[in-house]
Amino acid sequence: MSDPFIVSRRGGAGSAGEAAALSAPRRLRDAEAFGPLAPYVADESVTDIFVNGSAGLFIDRGSGAERVTEWRASEREVHDLATDLVGVGGRHVDDSSPLVDVRMPGGARVHVALSPIATAGTAISIRLARLADVDLDGLREGGAFPAAAREWLGSLVARRANILVTGGAGCGKTTLLSALLGAAPRHERIITIEDVAELRLNHPHHISLEARQANREGAGAVGLARLVRESLRMRPDRIVVGECRGEEIRDLLTALNTGHDGGAGTLHANGLADVPARLEALGALAGWDDHAVARQASSAFDVVLHLARDAAGDRRLVAVGEFRQTGGRLEIEQVQPW
Repeated sequence: MSDPFIVSRRGGAGSAGEAAALSAPRRLRDAEAFGPLAPYVADESVTDIFVNGSAGLFIDRGSGAERVTEWRASEREVHDLATDLVGVGGRHVDDSSPLVDVRMPGGARVHVALSPIATAGTAISIRLARLADVDLDGLREGGAFPAAAREWLGSLVARRANILVTGGAGCGKTTLLSALLGAAPRHERIITIEDVAELRLNHPHHISLEARQANREGAGAVGLARLVRESLRMRPDRIVVGECRGEEIRDLLTALNTGHDGGAGTLHANGLADVPARLEALGALAGWDDHAVARQASSAFDVVLHLARDAAGDRRLVAVGEFRQTGGRLEIEQVQPW
């Protein structure tokens, strides 16, 4: 694309940015649940926190991880902290379930990998939710994209286009998708489906479904694929899968091809050209061959928005694409829509 634009990691400028930021009292209350990590959670410049067992603590303020030299903690203390955090989020972590992803009450996402799975000691990774009620105007006012791009993005929502947002970890997929969905008409019923609920919509009719891990006896798990199927019985106007990473891609594509317009999903991909291969890989997990994926994806999604994060921490929409079939295989063509 000739004119990529930045998806700001700091929210809008001026009053718009201030309105989007979490209030100081709210931020401090949410931070208390993190125990010794509370000062870093309360620091609104911090976007990510990493505890690497007893080896150290690292924080990211948007320009890469930096070590906190004064941090000291034993492996036992880190293990107990990880257990406490997961418990606050309503899940459990132990030797039988040593890898857990959980959403904290304030919206932060916590991932825990216990030792010895994490060979250097219990690893805690925290992604902090820094924006509330983010919208397209707020992103534009903060320099996220030009007015022409703002109007085009809004038109995608207005005409109920099916949207796939792609990119690497931490590139702003969830932020942009939240803003797009927040622009949907107020009377529409939006159902979002996520492994860990992160989408924060400024919309009055939003139903959030979150996957559930198995209990300590190994029963009771509810996966994304089932949630997508169940959402079809809830009379949705828009169905959204926060992150497609498995067989749920089959159910999402089927839904988008059977009259459920205005839907969306996100997908990890290194570049726009890699998106077809990623979809084929997920389709294979669902039992589809490449030709089936090509037919379903090309008719399901109207547009692909690809984002990337540069070394300075700025997140950019670097490409827009449209799917097509060539010889029965899925391909993507880069376009410039504004």
